This record gives sequence, structure tokens and C-alpha cells, in this order.
Amino acid sequence: MPYDVDDTLQELAERATAMLGICGSAVSLATGDRLAFATAVPETVAALEHAQAKAQEGPCVQAYRTGEVVAIPDLARMTEGWDAYRATAAELGIGAVAGIPMRLDGTAVGALNLYAAGARDWSEEDLRAVHVLADMCTGLLVNSSRLQRQQQLTEQLQHALDSRVVIEQAKGIVAQVHNEDVGQAFERIRRHARNNHVGLRSVASAIVDLGLRL
Repeated sequence: MPYDVDDTLQELAERATAMLGICGSAVSLATGDRLAFATAVPETVAALEHAQAKAQEGPCVQAYRTGEVVAIPDLARMTEGWDAYRATAAELGIGAVAGIPMRLDGTAVGALNLYAAGARDWSEEDLRAVHVLADMCTGLLVNSSRLQRQQQLTEQLQHALDSRVVIEQAKGIVAQVHNEDVGQAFERIRRHARNNHVGLRSVASAIVDLGLRL
């Protein structure tokens, strides 16, 4: 069944956030041996993902590299490590984080980050439930096929990251035109894509390159 990679990642973050009743979630994807920001809900937590990607350290990076869930119930109790990440988290009021690895058949795709305002004890049940969501999303990313070649996977992930650049540009344009925040602008773009049965990147490209106005 055809699916839109950008929409799939956004839906994963949205579902994880709603399921656990937390303040946000985000996804970072592998590009080479590094992680790069892909999507965030809400947009404000993107700053934390960018800090993590720049320093290449944090729960998402650790989960990606080790293949293990990383759960930190209280960032304020950490006294060393992840300095830039912890500083940004404090500015955003993020008290607890968890990183969920996204892997399929031993292939590391990226990681899902969970964010809570204030300290939070991450229960095994909650982490297992979110892990199921992440596994489902990972399966979609590689088309649930054992025959998927590594090059195809790399190209798909790179496409998702490239798409994000265009989508970010489109959000800025739409936000300026309608005098609204980027979150509202993104919803306007996604609604147009769904109503017209086209991908997010197609709409974003039309906004940036062809002057489409919604």
C-alpha cells in the first residue's frame, strides 16, 4: 500500500505523544553513522532534536547506537554527559526523556524520542507500547520486505531528510502569508495534501518552487 514517509513519521510522533500523555515526541533518522532530525511534535521540541544532532549525543543517539531503550526519569539529576542536550532541555522545560531504537532485522534506521515536562518514571508497559508503534513505523519505512536492499533504505531515509528541508521552507512561507505559527502552517499544508491525495513533499515543493498558496 502506498504511503507517505513524512506523514508516517509525523503520525508516529503524534501517536506516541497522545498515547503517553506527554508534552512531545520526535524522530531522528540515520544518515551514514550519524542521526539527523526528521520530525517533531510539537515544533518547539525540534530545538532539542537539533541540539542532539549537532552534538551527536543524547537519548536518541544512544538508543540508535546500542539498540536499547534509554529512559531518563529526571534529567536534572544527571551531573555529567549530554551537556548541550541537557541545557536545551532545561530551557524548554523538559524534565524526562526516553529514546526508543528503530530497527528492523538488525538494521538501525533511527530512533524515537519521548519528552515529558518534569520528572517522570517511564513504566515498562508504556515503553513497550511505544516500542510497538516504533517497530510498525520502521517496518513501513523499509516496506516490510526482507528483500529491501541497503541502498534502497539509505535513499529512502535520505529522501525523508531532504523532504524535511523543503517542508520547513514551505511552513515558513505559509506561516508568513497567513500570519500564523509554523504548527498551524504545517497543519494547513498537511490538510491540503490529504484532501488532494498527494504527498507532503509535493505540496511543499509546489509552495516553495511554484508559488502555490493555500
